[in-house]
Amino acid sequence: MGKYVDGFVIPVPKKNLVAYKKFARYASQLWIKCGALEYVESIGDDVPKGKITSFPKSVNLKGNETIIFAYVVYKSRTHRNQVMKKVMNDEKMTKMWDSMPFDGMRMIWGGFKTIIRNS
Repeated sequence: MGKYVDGFVIPVPKKNLVAYKKFARYASQLWIKCGALEYVESIGDDVPKGKITSFPKSVNLKGNETIIFAYVVYKSRTHRNQVMKKVMNDEKMTKMWDSMPFDGMRMIWGGFKTIIRNS
């Protein structure tokens, strides 16, 4: 098993979806080029707002936004740190951080150790 996963929940204004897809396309290619095993971006399709907690509540989703759920798979946390160092040194990615098509302050992300995997 031993895989490590970074997960992301991102509120993206619907009017920025074309720009977001352009960003995500570049990011996916960069992460894989830098050594990630898998990179997935998904757009919300069935993410109801819960009474106590939910994906929409977690990012304070506004009516003109949609949710992106993304994840990146690595061999281990050490491997993730190596990949991220390369990603963060990419000049084009560094410039893209300054003009993200979403509010990065409301993005949720974290690293996770895999405990069960069935594929």
